[in-house]
Formats: sequence, C-alpha cells, structure tokens
Amino acid sequence: MTEAWLETLSSEECLSLLRANVIGRIGFTVDELPTVLPVNYRLVESQGTTPGAWIALRTRPGNVIDQPSIPVAFEIDGIDPFHRKGWSVLVRGNVHSVDRVAVGRRFDSEPWLTADRDAWLVIEPFEISGRRLHPAQQDWAFDARGYS
Repeated sequence: MTEAWLETLSSEECLSLLRANVIGRIGFTVDELPTVLPVNYRLVESQGTTPGAWIALRTRPGNVIDQPSIPVAFEIDGIDPFHRKGWSVLVRGNVHSVDRVAVGRRFDSEPWLTADRDAWLVIEPFEISGRRLHPAQQDWAFDARGYS
C-alpha cells in the first residue's frame, strides 16, 4: 500500500475550482477573535488593462464583514470521506466595498438569502493556493472497510 500524498494545485486549477463553485467560507477577526462564516460567492475575472480575479459576495450593510479593507481568508473545498480524498483552495486578501450601481449584475453572487443583502463586497486576493489529497493506494482490489 502506498502512502496518501498532497499535491499542490496550479493557479489555473485553483481558479477553475473557484469558477465551478458558489459556496465558500470567509474567515476574519472580530474583537480579536477568529470568525468563519459560510457565504455565496462568484469569481469575477478581468482580462482588460488590469487582469485579475476577485471573489464577489453580498451581505447586509453594516455586517461584520462590511468593513473598510479588512484582511480575510476565503476557502472552498471538496471532500470524499469514503475514498479519503479531497481538495481545498485558499484565497487570502482584503475585502473592499463595491458600488452596486457601478458593477451591475457582473459581480452579483446570487445569494441564497436575498433580504437586506445590499452591501456588495469583493475580496482582492494577494495569494491564491490550493492542494489536493490523493488517497493511499491499496495493494489488493477490495477495501476491507467494505466488510465491516
């Protein structure tokens, strides 16, 4: 049996996973304590004069993440506990408010909760990284856990 191993994901693989998903978790500090909340998001990419990718989301005005330029961590993942494999993408950056009128629907993250979600935010990444856990390979064609 071979050991499980971690693979570092390329920037393009990370962006592809961010494009394909809509739910993530945002981590930040409130009153010097770590806080993590689930959010709907959309990856917004620009190919113009300033190419880049931003995580767009909406929240209630005045909510704990609706603050001027706070540093955050944003994470998405996919986990297969039966096969003991999965992946994760981590975005670290700063949150900025965005003028809703100026962006139109381009930044719309389509939140599941829409009531009072009128504050439009983007995470401007300074780092995007990811990894994939590959499971250990069995030496035989069956898995003993299937007979428990």
